[in-house]
Amino acid sequence: MSAALAQVAASPADVGSLLSPGGIEAWRVESSFVPLVAVAFTFEGGAAQDPPGKGGAAQMLARLLDEGAGPYRSDEFQERLANQAIELGFTAGPDAVGGSLKTLTANADEAFELLRLALVEPRFDEDAIERVRAQTIAGLRYQANDPGNVATKRFFAEAFPGHPYGLPVSGTIESVAAITREDLVSLHRRILSRGKVKVAVVGDMKADELALRLDHVFGGLPEKPDLATVPDVALQGCGRRVVVDLDVPQSVIRFGVPGISWRDPDFIPAYVLNHVLGGGAFTSRLFQEVREKRGLAYGVGTSLASYRRTAITWGYTATKNERVLECLDVIASETRRLSQDGPTDDELAKAKDYLTGSYALGFDTSTKIAHQLVQIAFEELGITYIRRRNELVAAVTQEDVRRAAARTIGSAEALVVIAGRPVGL
Repeated sequence: MSAALAQVAASPADVGSLLSPGGIEAWRVESSFVPLVAVAFTFEGGAAQDPPGKGGAAQMLARLLDEGAGPYRSDEFQERLANQAIELGFTAGPDAVGGSLKTLTANADEAFELLRLALVEPRFDEDAIERVRAQTIAGLRYQANDPGNVATKRFFAEAFPGHPYGLPVSGTIESVAAITREDLVSLHRRILSRGKVKVAVVGDMKADELALRLDHVFGGLPEKPDLATVPDVALQGCGRRVVVDLDVPQSVIRFGVPGISWRDPDFIPAYVLNHVLGGGAFTSRLFQEVREKRGLAYGVGTSLASYRRTAITWGYTATKNERVLECLDVIASETRRLSQDGPTDDELAKAKDYLTGSYALGFDTSTKIAHQLVQIAFEELGITYIRRRNELVAAVTQEDVRRAAARTIGSAEALVVIAGRPVGL
């Protein structure tokens, strides 16, 4: 166990908040056990902010931030990172653009300067744009032949038609081809701001030094973002079964019902409920009924997806074309039974024991701790959430689970998307 993890696990109150002179807040865990610093950060506004017809712009933006910045072209920038073993990367999701940095404390000056350049002075050189565009389009062409990707993209298109969440974060071949340098420069200016950034820092760095570095890195960004309004949206198509014709021997299935946001008081009961239904790997009801008892599929599971403007409970499996109907019937039957009767007392106890006992596994490295903290900050759950989380899970009752079930798996028939050639459907 790392020293940083020990601090979080033993006394989560040791997660502190620091406000820089320039007004940048960071959650931090200080540890000198190893001479490393891990930083995670996220900016409000992701693929949902893509310009119309330019899906994939936020992802391209994220991929280009370290492809040259300030005075350094792409190869020079990457060489400076490699020479001092600095790990720097950026990602984009539906609601955020974020990234992470890991460096030896001795190389912090160079690491934080390169991070500043990537965030504040990205070059967006034409050759880098075209290289990333070509890589993205090649990936999209590959995904077009993958049943899992086909099913997932169609599921979200059916679930959220006409809404940004219905579009793939990576865009389409046509939309990526249409993205211009001006689109990327504009999106960078609109999303990356010091007023909407969440930052977490874990490792060997004193508070006064960190405060100065926060202003150095983020101080040159605009004060506020310029974000388009993203409307609330509910899952559409409940009760429908949509088939995407693919000539494959095994159909890939995606299914979903309404969910509960991470920021909702009923999220923890819904999380426990999901563990019993399909989130508990080898112990869940769906795993036992679909795989173990009937051999219908190699894998089956469910998870909760929480976005800024919606939430869903959705699941996955794959089975022979001849057994799709049987598989769907089993999933629907078990979901219905759990929503009506709730879990057994033994199932509930075991689910809570597992979820509380395994929580610390998400904090076994400095990087994981930083990412957990920044996600908690982004969801506005409060700096004490790590300490309170297991208490919240342990307090879940049968009544809580049934209430969550009524709002999720018992509230509607599932939207089902099947990529393959299911027999009899």
